[in-house]
Amino acid sequence: MNFLECFWVALKLGLTSFGGPVAHLAYFREEYVIKRKWVNEERFAELIAVCQFLPGPASSQLGAAVGYERAGWLGGFFAWLGFTLPSALLMTALAVGLSSVEELVGNGWVHGLKVAAVAVVAVAIFGMKRKLCPTWPKKGVAVAALLVLMVVEQAWMQPLVILGGCVVGAIWFSKYARKTERLENARKPYLAIGTILVMVMVLVLLPYFIGDSEGGKAFAGIVRSGALVFGGGHVVLPLLEAEMVSTGYMARDTFLAGYGAAQAVPGPMFSLGAYLGGVLSLGGNPWLGGVLGTLAIFGPGLILLSAGLPLWNRIKHIPRAQGAVVGANAVVVGLLGAALLHMIMGGVLHGWVDYLLAVVYFVIIGTRKLPIWLVIVIAAVLGGVIWG
Repeated sequence: MNFLECFWVALKLGLTSFGGPVAHLAYFREEYVIKRKWVNEERFAELIAVCQFLPGPASSQLGAAVGYERAGWLGGFFAWLGFTLPSALLMTALAVGLSSVEELVGNGWVHGLKVAAVAVVAVAIFGMKRKLCPTWPKKGVAVAALLVLMVVEQAWMQPLVILGGCVVGAIWFSKYARKTERLENARKPYLAIGTILVMVMVLVLLPYFIGDSEGGKAFAGIVRSGALVFGGGHVVLPLLEAEMVSTGYMARDTFLAGYGAAQAVPGPMFSLGAYLGGVLSLGGNPWLGGVLGTLAIFGPGLILLSAGLPLWNRIKHIPRAQGAVVGANAVVVGLLGAALLHMIMGGVLHGWVDYLLAVVYFVIIGTRKLPIWLVIVIAAVLGGVIWG
């Protein structure tokens, strides 16, 4: 029954993981690597690299990948479901009109949680640096990745930088490869490649099967957005806006209200798909629309993960591939460092009080004086008091 354990642990994360995709990676590391030890630091960074390299919601894919490590694909599905369910329900409720954005998510306490998220990410970066970049060559790869991502902020650069780290690692670090057993049987690579080809065909042919109905075309647009986006929730905004607003399916203000709520609720920002499906009442009912919108935006990324992860597990025993993993792991540290700097420069921290609290949270979490969940609760309460 490990898959049920995956669900409950992921559900807790789905209820408490505020701060966006980068913060989610830090929360996952704390829960899955440090506390429960379901995966080690190296494997965790490896899974991050695979998920960042694939299109789709990286943090949701990572949660599913860890669930797969724990309990197979059933564990992967329930880990995704637990992490996604709270935000999907909140976003669908917003679409139905049960509450306003302010009543659903508040203001001050959400800001307090974002300040804590900065500290959580910083602790994760320092912890991963010690484990994954102990030598200067690896630190150099991490710093190079950080600098490139600070200069070129476009989402398409992330998979290119990871690919570059893999190439560097295959050349420089393959001599450190260790002998390992193949993790997947011989048929899996062919199954994985076939799955990817079928996925591409479905995306190409979907408009022809959907027909001319407005709801069907909107559903296809959400599917395309979920399949083509690199870099997570913020990057999917222009794709979805083009599919929903530019086509006339939804007013811009309605779309932006959902986007704002998606940034404030816990869990994945891709839950915006639930809101869009609910507003459009896909399937003839807003609640059913929320389900269809959720499946449409998350489905492509999860299918690609189900194909890509077994394929990677099949080839990772090769020495060059192991060197590529070392390089990719170093890049992940730089990627998270760049994301943290973008969070700070993007205005998550507004003034000296925010910076002071972020430092205090960083020290408390880093020294493990209090459990991280209690720090999050304290941050929410302080945020409500100070900025509410």
